[in-house]
Amino acid sequence: MCRKLVVALFIMACFIIQCSVFNGLSFAGIIPNLMIILTSSFGFMRGEREGLLIGFFCGLLSDIFFGDFLGFYALVLMYIGFVNGKFSRIFYPEDIKLPLGLIIVSDLTYGVMCYLLMFLLRGKFDFPFYFVKIILPEALYTIVVTIFLYPVILKVNSALENREKRSEQKFV
Repeated sequence: MCRKLVVALFIMACFIIQCSVFNGLSFAGIIPNLMIILTSSFGFMRGEREGLLIGFFCGLLSDIFFGDFLGFYALVLMYIGFVNGKFSRIFYPEDIKLPLGLIIVSDLTYGVMCYLLMFLLRGKFDFPFYFVKIILPEALYTIVVTIFLYPVILKVNSALENREKRSEQKFV
């Protein structure tokens, strides 16, 4: 129960920070995607199921406030969380290279999927412009923010896991 509450608060806090603080810190209208950082991080820390669920709720929150229709961002972030969860078997908390690599690939994938499903189908064929002006700068900005946010997520996850292990030992 404690994990669910902490993760829900984390999702809300990241969403609020993304929408308020980083709107003021935007570069050429580009802001980092904290929902990708959160979804990817919990995905490879906790596995496919957790990544899928957190991706769904992060995406649903984005759909409610910014989406043209309900479910698009939820579906995209669910897939990203699920795929990142596949890497939980090779996750080591001390190594930051895997999380950084997965988050940059996740953000690039997110940008390409959004382009394909939201712009290409409407007949807007200028992918190089969209990639250079929107997708790539957002991915770079997201990676810079990841360097600072990921250790916080890792500490919270470690504290929750330690708490769960202590409570399990009480029942044994």
